[in-house]
Formats: sequence, structure tokens, C-alpha cells
Amino acid sequence: MDCIFCRIISGEIPSTAVYSDEKVFAFRDINPQAPVHVLVVPREHISSADEIDGENSNAVAAVFEAIPKIAAKEGLTNGYRVVNNCGEDGCQSVKHIHFHLLGGKKLSEKMD
Repeated sequence: MDCIFCRIISGEIPSTAVYSDEKVFAFRDINPQAPVHVLVVPREHISSADEIDGENSNAVAAVFEAIPKIAAKEGLTNGYRVVNNCGEDGCQSVKHIHFHLLGGKKLSEKMD
């Protein structure tokens, strides 16, 4: 498989990891859109939100269980945003489901 996030998870491509457990890996975005911008991914390869089903939804649940731990570790005590881009029109740039954890400042109400 030639998935860049799978290669980051395996350590083949370096990243700045901020969290890791048996189901989830999180690392700093190389093009941050906020003072804190972490990508949170399941270790299991799921192409997009469209591919979530009864057999793999536990991997996505593990991501959402990890997000509050990551946010606390990053000092996001006053709130944060979690974003998922799905498909071409949603600007999904990597075909491995991932969630952007953004915070560290008051974020805009606009989502465009």
C-alpha cells in the first residue's frame, strides 16, 4: 500500500508524534492552520468517512476517545475543533481517514 499516513504510522516517514497507542497515532500537521494543529488517525487503514462500517467503526471510536487526551496534553483547556475532510469536494488530500485537531486560539466561526 502506498498510503503516506500508513508509512508515517509505521515510522517509514518521519513525523512529530504527539500521541500513540495500539489503535491511534497523532502527529503535528506540517502546514498548521492554528497554533495547535494535530492530525489524529486510526492505525487501521480506512480510506475516508464514506468507508466507515460496522467492522471498522471501533477504530474511529478509538480516535474520538483519544482526542480529549491529546487536547489536554496540548493545553487546549478552553476548547478546540475537530474536522474531517471527505472526498474530493471536501478537500480530502490523503485517502486515509484523519481528523484535524485545531486549537490554541479563538477560532473563526466560519468553516469555509
